Parts: sequence; structure tokens; C-alpha cells
Amino acid sequence: MKKLVLHIPHSSTEIPLLDGYVSSHDEIQKEIIKLTDWYTDDLFDSQVDDKIVALFSRIFCDVERFADDELEVMSKFGMGVLYEKFDNGNQLRVVTPDLKSDVLNNYYWVHHTLLSKAVKTSLEQTKSCLILDCHSFPSSPLTRALVQDEIRPDFNIGTDSFHTPQHIIDASINYFETKGYTLGVDTPYSGSIVPMEYYQKEPRVTSIMLEVNRRLYLKENTNEKSEGYESTKEIVQGYIKLLKLL
Repeated sequence: MKKLVLHIPHSSTEIPLLDGYVSSHDEIQKEIIKLTDWYTDDLFDSQVDDKIVALFSRIFCDVERFADDELEVMSKFGMGVLYEKFDNGNQLRVVTPDLKSDVLNNYYWVHHTLLSKAVKTSLEQTKSCLILDCHSFPSSPLTRALVQDEIRPDFNIGTDSFHTPQHIIDASINYFETKGYTLGVDTPYSGSIVPMEYYQKEPRVTSIMLEVNRRLYLKENTNEKSEGYESTKEIVQGYIKLLKLL
């Protein structure tokens, strides 16, 4: 049975450096409630797989975004690798070149180095690597969401044309349909993370993203677990087991 690399980028609420923030503590806390992928570090927990968990909030540094704003579509909304705007467009913080360099060097690249090392180790030990990119999403679109459809599936897989084999997509569709859940394929979110040194270059590195609709397990607009938490975790854990068999 293969060992996965579980990438969990948005579960933390920590802001380790307050430089540049111009909004109030209460406003920041409300945004954390809104944007955190609550409990994904537990929903996707594994004692045998490699877990790469970001130790800081996405509103401090979003490790899923490109470091270069020219490559990052969300930077035009002020929500690139370092968020400068709230989801509603109001000012969150002012990011100077020195602050950006500091955060990238001491947080962003440190995280990505850990991810790259996990992928490299998997390739060396087993000649292959499967990354599961672990997320959740709100039942209604965020203001800055690129897809604004109000009808959202229970789960969403994100794929990459080079790094996600069709048999993994097919098995994922069958798994969630068999369990009685709706599944979006690259909708409302698409893509899946691969370290840049392997991206579009190394076919032995495969990757798929799983997004869990928060309505399944969370009392939305809070950080409280709902009655559906344990059953949702069971489904996620079953999916992890499935990927190990493929």
C-alpha cells in the first residue's frame, strides 16, 4: 500500500508577524473564521502518511498561491501570496517589498522546501509520489471566488492535466457517487499542487486536490463542528485509503 504526501495549507489560524496590518483584531478574527479550512488537519489526519501542514494562516501567507504576483490570478484582488485585502475588498494590510521578502523567505519557502523534500523522499523510496491537496470550501461562494455558482457539490476534486491520471479521476468519481455524495470535478475549484521543480516535468509525481464542503461538517460562519463531522471524516479517511490502493 503506497504512502501519500498530504498537503494541508489552510488549517492554521496563527499570524506570527503583525507588521503591515491596518485592520482591527476583531476584523482579522472574522476573516480567519471565514477563510480558514477548519479542521482539515484532523479530517485528513494520518499517522502513516507524510503530512505537510502550514503553521500559519492563509491571511498571513497563502502557500497555495504563486510567489510571483504576475503569475497569480488572485493578486489582482489584493489576495495574492500575501493578502492585502479582505474578501470584501477592504484594506487588510500594507505589504512593502521588505515585508514580502521577509515573509517569503522565512515562511513561504520554508513550507515549500518541506513539501519538496517529502516528494523527493517518496520518489527515492518508492519511485513514485502521490500528493493529496487537502482543503475545504464554504457552501456559498466567497466574494472573490472565481466561480460564483450558488449550487455547490458536497465534494470537489481538482486535477492537473499532466499530474492527475484519468484512473484516479474515475476512481474518485465512483467513490463519492457510491457513497451518495455529489462531486464537482474542477468545479468550483480546479488544479492541485505540485512543487515547481517537478511541475509539468516529472510524471512519477501525481497529484489530486480534495475540497470538502463545510456544510457537511461545520456550523458555517463559526468554527464549531456540526453533527456531521464524524461521518464526513469517515468519508475523507475512506478516500485516503482508496488512493493508497490505486
